[in-house]
Amino acid sequence: MQIKEIVKWNVRVSMLYAFGIWTLLGTYGYYQYMGRNEEKPVKVEKEEEPPNPREVTIQSAHMKTTIIYKENFVPYSTRIYNFVSSLSGDSASADSQDNTK
Repeated sequence: MQIKEIVKWNVRVSMLYAFGIWTLLGTYGYYQYMGRNEEKPVKVEKEEEPPNPREVTIQSAHMKTTIIYKENFVPYSTRIYNFVSSLSGDSASADSQDNTK
């Protein structure tokens, strides 16, 4: 390659780079001016009452979680609390066990 060819390629690549940068800046300016770059509010559909009283649905933009409560189900945290309380001789555990039955 000769020096003239290297200079030609340098000019071509520089023009391509300049074209890309000006296109990027122009597009950004256009979207800022036209207001299309604003964040749109997320629409959240609210249900008046769940169809099943033992079923709760939690929905966000990326995930939907459904919690179904079973009949006579005691959560694990309550079970552990009652177990530890019974070992320490706390009278509060006896009260909570009577309410769960």
